[in-house]
Amino acid sequence: MKRIIVLIITIFTINITNAQWQQVGTEYITVNALAVNVITIFAGTSANGIFSSTNNGDSWTYLNNGYANSAILSLASIGTNIFAGFSGGGVFISTNNGASWAPVNNGLSDLYISSLIVNDTNLIAGTEHGIFLSTDKGNSWISLGLTSNFIYSLAVSGNNILCGAYNSGVFLSTDNGTTWNAVNTGLTDNMVYSLAINGNYIFAGTQYGGVFLSLNNGSSWTTASIGIPYGSIYSLTIKDNNIFAGTTNGVFLSTNNGITWDNINSGLPTQRQVNCFAFDNVYAYISDNGLGVWRRPLSDFAGIKENTINDNVSIYPNPAKDILTIETNTNTQQRLEITNLIGQTVYTNNINNKKATINTSAFANGVYILKLSSDKETVVRKFVKE
Repeated sequence: MKRIIVLIITIFTINITNAQWQQVGTEYITVNALAVNVITIFAGTSANGIFSSTNNGDSWTYLNNGYANSAILSLASIGTNIFAGFSGGGVFISTNNGASWAPVNNGLSDLYISSLIVNDTNLIAGTEHGIFLSTDKGNSWISLGLTSNFIYSLAVSGNNILCGAYNSGVFLSTDNGTTWNAVNTGLTDNMVYSLAINGNYIFAGTQYGGVFLSLNNGSSWTTASIGIPYGSIYSLTIKDNNIFAGTTNGVFLSTNNGITWDNINSGLPTQRQVNCFAFDNVYAYISDNGLGVWRRPLSDFAGIKENTINDNVSIYPNPAKDILTIETNTNTQQRLEITNLIGQTVYTNNINNKKATINTSAFANGVYILKLSSDKETVVRKFVKE
């Protein structure tokens, strides 16, 4: 079933302070989706239609012109066009910033739109019975198959489409949806609520298994939940290489592609369930399950990103078989530590030269975290042993 989020909507002023989340609104309305288009925030509710805000969430406008079914499950935008996915009503489009809506369901045989995602100018819909594609802003749709699967989540990168299916794990298409393959090796929880892609890093959020990471296009997965307590991962979102996870226990942030996660729940009540995100040029927005929409300045998340601490540190080959080479730009002694993804240290040494090699032949196949530390900084890299 689609997850429930509660939006609190009214008109009042909030003084924003840095380093914590601030609540927006006071009236309880159940929300399933958030989206931002230019300066407008849209909230799709489970029983009360669509709302919008043009002042960063301080006040909201009810948008109900053109549709009768008020249960919205998903939102997306292409340019100035806004799309809403309804529970049993299909897809609706607004070309005037939400002032009016019209159905665009030609060829759409399943009208339960659990997820919507944009790939360039194409719109992809995940439904209760498979996936559909529109290349003309919803005017017509074609089935992309998987008709026996309830699609919870979608992610796209170029010609690759990934979907998280109800109790079936992850499916991958490398040809724009023509063919599909299950890619679940190493995925110990097949209830995939959320997906996100950051370059070669693919993340899957599950019901009970936490976050999983794939570095090979979904061919295999490893756990990547260090720092996240046990619970469901309802949403995964990428913003400028920062990875946000909405969980049973609030919001968590990774600035190093899932190596570790930090609790960023300051300002939120304890143990809040966070189910979706949206971003504009100033704020990050979350929808808290039971306490509405909250916002926080994006400037709070200017964390160190992986591979930017020291661009002159490189490791190769990656993946490695027997020998891993490390090159730096200094002869200063540095401490080297390699750990696996569950935090066990498998190798330590000191490096005194610009170039060093490590024999990895005894390492088990999998993903490893390499930390190179001096008295000035710590550089983190990730590599695969195969």
